[in-house]
Amino acid sequence: QVQLAESGGGLVQAGGSLRLSCAASGRTYSPISMAWFRQAPGKGREFVAVISWSDGRTNYADSVRGRFTISRDNAKNTMYLQMNNLGPDDTGVYYCAARSGGFGTTVSTYGYWGQGTQVTVSS
Repeated sequence: QVQLAESGGGLVQAGGSLRLSCAASGRTYSPISMAWFRQAPGKGREFVAVISWSDGRTNYADSVRGRFTISRDNAKNTMYLQMNNLGPDDTGVYYCAARSGGFGTTVSTYGYWGQGTQVTVSS
């Protein structure tokens, strides 16, 4: 079993920054892709960013490209999301996810999920 644990959420003013972390633990596991998703109140879970564990390739949702940066530390089994120039539309619960089937951006294709961390951006 693989466990994912997010941290780093909080309350920030518009224009501010936050850095989220996602630590993977449990059985020896080398995911193919890890990703961040978010869910705003009353909305579905949406893709934010994904990173390939092997070569570091990344992809971003259009809404965050240029503001957010996803990265990983293979030695620590930890993924990060640096979020800059945050706006109220970035408010939501941020989830990290892992999969072993390739470079994906779809919620249903990820088998491992963290419990989520709340990000609130005030205007």
